[in-house]
Amino acid sequence: MKSDKILLDHGSGGKISHRLTTDMLLPVFDNPILAELNDGAIFELNGLRMAFSTDSYTVDPIFFPGGNIGDLAINGTVNDVAMCGANPLYLSVGLIIEEGFAAADLEKIIKEMGAAARKAGVTVVTGDTKVVPKGAVDRIFINTSGIGLIPPNINVASRNARAGDRIVLSGTIADHGITVLTQREGLSFKTRLISDTAPLNHMVKEMFAVSDNVHVLRDPTRGGVGTALNEIAEKSGVGIKIYEDKLPLKKEVVGACELLGFDPLYLANEGKLLAFVSDEDADTVLAAITANPYGKDATVIGEVVADHAAKVFMETRIGGERIVDMLAGEQLPRIC
Repeated sequence: MKSDKILLDHGSGGKISHRLTTDMLLPVFDNPILAELNDGAIFELNGLRMAFSTDSYTVDPIFFPGGNIGDLAINGTVNDVAMCGANPLYLSVGLIIEEGFAAADLEKIIKEMGAAARKAGVTVVTGDTKVVPKGAVDRIFINTSGIGLIPPNINVASRNARAGDRIVLSGTIADHGITVLTQREGLSFKTRLISDTAPLNHMVKEMFAVSDNVHVLRDPTRGGVGTALNEIAEKSGVGIKIYEDKLPLKKEVVGACELLGFDPLYLANEGKLLAFVSDEDADTVLAAITANPYGKDATVIGEVVADHAAKVFMETRIGGERIVDMLAGEQLPRIC
């Protein structure tokens, strides 16, 4: 770490955040499970393969079109466990609440968390609540952890991408990031922007039902699709080529990004996944995704290539190519 103080950039999911993990955290806690740096830990227990994940949520504002911090926290951990190839089963919930927080708002958040857990088919089995003095936190922070079972013959990880894989994206990108930003800044558009927060575990199960050749799964949250692809390219030592004209984007998101100067490739998503699938199974997996309510806009956005090792590049609409680098710092703090 080059900075002598922790910055917002250290929580971005980009290059600076990655250095915090590799330079400070990993050397202290280093072990083969953690060193994989997947969305969650994958390990064996009494002959069963399991996945475990944890995440903390500090989104601002806590209520936004399409969801709130509560269902975001449930869906986020469900999805992280699912991206390990597991069926999420049990969750914990930790609440850090600011003194003076409105009880009606807390009740609304908790009810939405319960509804999200039921929709995902998971059970909240333990948790903790702390109340801190006014000003010690901003209203409410939530931590969720989750555990699930990985079925036999499922082996997905960021290091498993291989040349020839096609890259399936389950729907439009940047919906969550741009929705939260416009709400935060009090901006309004003629077309309503809405977050994409959603559980993806049922979609993942449907994908595995039709193919044993799904190699990588990732939900591109902080840092967006661009950063997630770079992490996979680095871990797998492969090149990744995507096509600008294949990226699914809502018109209102394009308009907002152009107005505000953001690249949608680096904005957060909370209900989308990237799947690296063998060429022969890609169409079958794509069909399974589009049959799911959360995957109706899914499409193939690129492929894994043998050259350009550990690099991501994009073929532009006019036929040129440009490098898609990992997000350097924090575009939008407090996004999830």
